[in-house]
Amino acid sequence: MSFTAPPVQVAGSTARHGHALFILTVLFFMWGLLTSLNDVLIPHLKSVYSLSYVQAMLVQFCFFGAYFLVSIPAGALIKRLGYQRGAVAGLVIAAAGCALFYPAAEGGYGLFLGALFVLAAGITLLQVAANPYVTALGDPATASSRLTLTQAFNALGTTVAPALGGLLILPGAVLSLDELARLPEAEQLAYRAKEAAMVQGPYLALAAALLALALLFALARLPRVAAHADAGRAGLRDALRHRHLLLGVVCIFVYVGAEVSIGSFLINFMGEGHIAGLSHAEAALYVSYYWGGAMVGRFIGAAVMRYVSPGRVLAFNAAASVLLIVTATQTQGPLAMWSLLAVGLCNSIMFPTIFSMALHKLGPATGQGSGLLCMAIAGGAIVPFGQGLVADWAGVQTSFLVPAACYLFIVYFGVKYARLHRDGNP
Repeated sequence: MSFTAPPVQVAGSTARHGHALFILTVLFFMWGLLTSLNDVLIPHLKSVYSLSYVQAMLVQFCFFGAYFLVSIPAGALIKRLGYQRGAVAGLVIAAAGCALFYPAAEGGYGLFLGALFVLAAGITLLQVAANPYVTALGDPATASSRLTLTQAFNALGTTVAPALGGLLILPGAVLSLDELARLPEAEQLAYRAKEAAMVQGPYLALAAALLALALLFALARLPRVAAHADAGRAGLRDALRHRHLLLGVVCIFVYVGAEVSIGSFLINFMGEGHIAGLSHAEAALYVSYYWGGAMVGRFIGAAVMRYVSPGRVLAFNAAASVLLIVTATQTQGPLAMWSLLAVGLCNSIMFPTIFSMALHKLGPATGQGSGLLCMAIAGGAIVPFGQGLVADWAGVQTSFLVPAACYLFIVYFGVKYARLHRDGNP
């Protein structure tokens, strides 16, 4: 059984692919925006419903858990509908998830989690279709650079989202648990209802934008895409024979987990008195620096990796991330805060580089490999949950050692790939 859409071949000259890449970058932007809004939702819902860190991380658990559960049926759906109509279906499903935020605001935390799962299911459908499509639109030798460039627009969405979400969703001042407990029960209920309703307007607007984008995408003329001639004869066993794919799957798991986990805890981290003492709304603006660093780095990385081995760039960035996180856990004040924010710059090239490295020379097994990699995005569900356990036990600052351990494995993968690439046997 195929895990995702089969490898693709694009008809026509590469000179005509610019239009298709432009349309795909819009999709990358939108799912970056929607994904990064979770960093604002988590502290907001944590405050509204008086959640522990583990409970608050159920936001990411449900959101990224959809990648694991939906990737296989998404691949089958795209194979049946085709890339373009599959992307339209993903946009419509994501719009439905956003619309569900309206009743969720009146129904409680559980309904929010359900709405997030539906939203993520739509984004998963887009991911499964778009990533291999981008790698097919041009010379395979520059696939890392091309995917990095389109991912830069995903990073633009993640950069805009925290500042926008902080403005529209997070209030200027949040009642602490002690302050809320001192209020009469009726006032507590009114406060929670008011704060929960803050998400209704922004997510309804996003639902409308996604539906409009679905309509435009349905009417767009994209290059004809056909399945690889040998795709039907390649199965999961063929894909699993490639060691660099297996390592790449683990790498995507720990990378997405680390990146998402850091973003999820940043607002609470910067709210600590010995770090910056910022309000949630103030801290949300700084989260944009974290994701903005990834955006800037991807534009730079798209050019650098035309001349430098992707494995070496990946290992260097991952090692720098470890050093920055350790600094953030062992210091206080601005040094700790800016060290952690700087990890975003190091993250810049990691996802597209790992993805394209893992798919390198898989041939007919590329479809299965892409499906496994998309399923590994479930790391965004598990790693934040693990960091939440540590945060409840040892504190927010110490908990960042969890993503630091994830980056250590990425260092290994980068070094390993660079050596194999040099030997011509990836």
